[in-house]
Amino acid sequence: MILPAEKELRAVLARFAQARIEHDLCPTGHTSRVLEDTTYTLCVMTGARTVDQALLTADTLLAQYAGRTSVSREDETLAA
Repeated sequence: MILPAEKELRAVLARFAQARIEHDLCPTGHTSRVLEDTTYTLCVMTGARTVDQALLTADTLLAQYAGRTSVSREDETLAA
């Protein structure tokens, strides 16, 4: 599986959450299609077969992203 960029993963999770809320509050054909589309995108992005697996995988990936250390340009300059 190609790991999704953190920014794109967060964007899809936000779209999924919004679609889920809108569909739960006022289900229509449109909200159902939007929820299905975002669910599919989330599953493809995480390599999962179900939305539950996709959400668990997304949580794991976000935890990994949060745990990584970033190197700034200033740090690179000091190391050289």
